[in-house]
Amino acid sequence: MSNNSNPNYFRLGVFVLAAIGVLVAVILIFGSGKFFKKSFYLETYIKQSVTGLDPGAAVRFRGVKIGQVTTIGLTGDSYEKKLPFDQRKQYVVVRMKIFGEELTEEQLAHFVKENLRARVKSMGITGVNYIEFDFVSSAAEYPPLPYNWEPEYPVLPSMPNQADEIISGIQKFIASANEMNIDNTQKKLDQVLISLNKMMVGDGKDNEGFIRSVKDLNVLLARITRVTDKDQLNILMRELVAAMTSLQQTVTSIQGNTALTVENLKQTSENLNELSRIASQSPASLIWGEPPPKIALPMNGTQNPSGAQK
Repeated sequence: MSNNSNPNYFRLGVFVLAAIGVLVAVILIFGSGKFFKKSFYLETYIKQSVTGLDPGAAVRFRGVKIGQVTTIGLTGDSYEKKLPFDQRKQYVVVRMKIFGEELTEEQLAHFVKENLRARVKSMGITGVNYIEFDFVSSAAEYPPLPYNWEPEYPVLPSMPNQADEIISGIQKFIASANEMNIDNTQKKLDQVLISLNKMMVGDGKDNEGFIRSVKDLNVLLARITRVTDKDQLNILMRELVAAMTSLQQTVTSIQGNTALTVENLKQTSENLNELSRIASQSPASLIWGEPPPKIALPMNGTQNPSGAQK
């Protein structure tokens, strides 16, 4: 009976081995040869919650999958076991398997200097998170988390989740609102409104207000409009021309009188010079000299010339 059963066991063994071979071939074919791909590991430290991020989650660079998350833990369990609990930093350490040629320390340092950062992102509304690598312009605002241990793998600095940033901003705004003195602000606002009301309508004393000033300005503009009416403007121009003509005549008369006055002053100056010359040459002649001849005044024909000689 044992002789008859031996071939059956042999066939069963061959079938099992063949099934295992087929399974391995299927894994290799449908696994796209990932078992033979080159890869390396990176890790990053995150201070915020990583809810929704699980091992096996994708690692993407600008949306393109380049690896996957292998393990998620706490630095207190990996690197800080010997420290007291209150002295542990308790970062979340995320280790990732990256497909491709391994980066050297110099290359990774260069990428970090160029603001390459890791960040947890959410995939739509499903709540499934993944790790996103990207060059972030605002990376300088979030310096790398400090640590004092020797990491197992090269470290890529992280940035906070965008949702955490939004929540943090909202919390800061609420805290600032709570610190505001609402009563004092309301009083200052009331004072501003009172001052604005006085400026608009006046205070009934010296300040007539902006509205009254606008009314006065409208009245003034209406008067200017009436003055600049065509007929009024013609009358105004004629009066202006007449005034200019009168002014010109006055100026001309003043110029003639001025010329006559200058001529008289010139003649008087010459007479004084002559008198000064005579006085300097013969002072006695001013006293003992003969009087000047009489001046015969015209009689306008009312008397006989012979009577004038008498």
